[in-house]
Parts: sequence; C-alpha cells; structure tokens
Amino acid sequence: MAIAVSIVEDDPDLRAAMTTLIRGTPNFHLLGAYGSAEEAFRIIPQCPPDVVLMDIHLPKLSGIECVRQLKAQLPDLVIVMLTVSDSADDVFPALAAGASGYLLKRTPPAKLLEAIEEVHQHGSPMSPPIARLVVQTFFQRDKPVAESLTEREELILRKLAKGWRYKEIATDLGVGVETVHTHIRHIYAKLHVTSRTEAVVKYLGR
Repeated sequence: MAIAVSIVEDDPDLRAAMTTLIRGTPNFHLLGAYGSAEEAFRIIPQCPPDVVLMDIHLPKLSGIECVRQLKAQLPDLVIVMLTVSDSADDVFPALAAGASGYLLKRTPPAKLLEAIEEVHQHGSPMSPPIARLVVQTFFQRDKPVAESLTEREELILRKLAKGWRYKEIATDLGVGVETVHTHIRHIYAKLHVTSRTEAVVKYLGR
C-alpha cells in the first residue's frame, strides 16, 4: 500500500514542491498539505496519515507545539521535522515533543523519499549535521540514566543516535537483526521508553 503523507509548511513554494514530489512518486499518496499548525491540527486527527512532514517555524502555533498536541491526541502518529534549523534549541525540543526524525530542508528529494520510507518502517532518519549534533551531545553530557546499560547496549544506542538502521547495526556487529531487536527491547525496558527517539532523548538527559 502507498504511504500516506501530510505536509505542514507555511512557505507556499516549498509546500507546492513537496506536494508535486509526493504526488508524482509511486507508492506515495498525499493526504493533505497545510499552511499552518492550526489547520493541520484541525484536519489531521480526522484522517491521520502514515507520516507527517512538519516545519518548525510556523506563523502562529509552532511546529514543535503542533507535534506535542498531535502526539497527545494521536500517540502513534509518525512525524518528521523538516526545517532549515540545525540548532540544538530546535532539534532536541522537537525530538522531545515526539518527532521521529529531523531533516534539513536542503535534503535532496530522493533522500527525502527514502527518509519517509525509513520512518514508516520504524526508523528515525536524521540529516548528517543533526546526527552529528546528537552524537556530540551524547558524548559531552553525563549519562547517569544509562548506567544500567551493558557495553553492547550502549554501543547500539550510540549507533541509534547516529541514525543507523537495524540491519546496518547487525552487519557492523556481526550479529543477526533479531539479536539487535533483542538488545533494543532491553534498552527500551531499562530506559522506560517505547521508541528510538525516546531512548536517545532520555539518554541525552533532555
């Protein structure tokens, strides 16, 4: 089945470009394109998409607040931030609000489509500058919340923070994907979280 996508972007030119991209790509279906958080919050709960592309800096209600409100109403909704900002002041609040990924607007169209597919498959796509920011913060901060993690679990969590896919982690470690899934389940249980994003955010102490 096609991946249903909704776009929340106040720039009409960019919104039109993304609309054309999604509509013109097989196995993708544009469910809606909205120019404000208010419009999105009014319509999306009535017919939730598989993936939402959300800008941060919207005219009134911010994208981060829109994510927070949508996730409160639709906990399983998958949202990817798509923005020009790679500031920690935007990145971590967005992830903490419930975003599953964070991409810069200069992401090439093909990479954007790959990211939508990845997040739809329970991944957590991040543009390289964002991944570097997360990893740098990962190493700079004290991590008392992760004291109970084993060395292997901490290594896997570090790779998750870098945006690695489960298959990539399994190949790098020379283990099966199911083994990686087992480690991740243990990580989630120890950190009391239910997703990659929550695990990374909690591990960073945000």
